[in-house]
Amino acid sequence: MDLKQSISNQTDVALSLSKHVALTQAKDSNLVFSPSSIHVVLSLIAAGSKGPTQDQLLSFLKSKSGDELNTFSSEVVAVVFADGSPSGGPRLSFANGVWIDKSLSFKDSYKQVMDNVYKAASNEVDFQTKAVEVIQEVNSWAEKETSGLIKEVLPPGSVDSASRLILANALYFKGAWNETFDVSKTKDHDFHLLSGSPVKVPFMTSKKKQVIGAFDGFKVLGLPYKQGEDKRRFSMYFFLPDAKDGLPALVEKMGSESGFLDRHLPRQKVEVGDFRIPRFKISFGFETSKVLKELGVVLPFSGGDGLTEMVDSPVASNLYVSSIFHKSFVEVNEEGTEAAAASAAVIALRGLPSFNIIDFVADHPFVFLIREDMTGMVMFVGHVLNPLVA
Repeated sequence: MDLKQSISNQTDVALSLSKHVALTQAKDSNLVFSPSSIHVVLSLIAAGSKGPTQDQLLSFLKSKSGDELNTFSSEVVAVVFADGSPSGGPRLSFANGVWIDKSLSFKDSYKQVMDNVYKAASNEVDFQTKAVEVIQEVNSWAEKETSGLIKEVLPPGSVDSASRLILANALYFKGAWNETFDVSKTKDHDFHLLSGSPVKVPFMTSKKKQVIGAFDGFKVLGLPYKQGEDKRRFSMYFFLPDAKDGLPALVEKMGSESGFLDRHLPRQKVEVGDFRIPRFKISFGFETSKVLKELGVVLPFSGGDGLTEMVDSPVASNLYVSSIFHKSFVEVNEEGTEAAAASAAVIALRGLPSFNIIDFVADHPFVFLIREDMTGMVMFVGHVLNPLVA
């Protein structure tokens, strides 16, 4: 398996998903989500499925087989998501958890994949009489694994006595900028909303050279995080349309062109003229299953005998995914970035050359993403419509 190619495919999936969420669920609000967290939960479902259901998941995830998907996931967990803080890099936490009803047991083959590939902690629970307590248990797990940032990945009522399994992923990232911003230089300026009206928000600024590229209709800024002693390099990228109301067109472009990201990342530091980016904090949640159905992934949610590879029981042929929930948080300030995400699936019965000096003033809606640059893995993606709204 070619890890670079698999990550490139996964980035296309991430940006396509991002386009759909941005233009439907979040067209009037700030957005942040973690495509890699959603990818892991879908991979866990794919590992326990077969036939047309598995084929549909593999096709959506642009993977040739269940084995290839498992190999990819185990390499990504080992390479990308190891904690970098002991050696001075970003703090990272990546955890998978599985909750199964006490009346069932996992198939040996699925248990092996969960233990060895996904390093998922298994928990036996009583869905049939204690569904409310199970929601609390999963939410407490997500809160612990995301350092308190995601307190409720599963909403009330999302699990009931018909639920049999929950598959969940939690991701936490905290990185300090390679060059922090001077807080005393942060000043209020106008930020222009999509409606055209301005709001006053705090902007960070710097006179230092920045990694910026100018492309057709937009500019891209890369802000690197402090790196540890390993080879990984984490950065945040800001995609700023030239037009003040250019966000929807840019989101459409990013999510429609295969290989978009690799062709549109800035490579070199340039002198900056006017340079301002806003501080912002965003929390966003959505029902991922709804979005996936709109994108053609319907079989895991429709019953049938697609999810028979998870549990050793005659009821396996009646399992289906009832819902997938996702919650993310990101905060960007003078010091750096803190971001977290959690996803849970409930399974139930039934460019142009750089100029010498370049301006980068993010005073209107823009797209951002957090990426590991050695592999190209996109961890978080979102957009800012109004930096004042958390």
